[in-house]
Amino acid sequence: MPLTFNTAADYLSAARQMAVTGRTTLARLLAEEAADRTSDPGEAARILREFPGPSERQED
Repeated sequence: MPLTFNTAADYLSAARQMAVTGRTTLARLLAEEAADRTSDPGEAARILREFPGPSERQED
């Protein structure tokens, strides 16, 4: 069954799973997407604090 990401919670859940398995870069990327999809700036900041590290995003 394919994974479907529709909400910030979906991305955050996936980020936590990746962190547990040692995939910290992927966890950070997923956390950044979760933070982007969160309307509350305080909650977005909390999400990013949970997954510290530099952003690996490559923006156009």
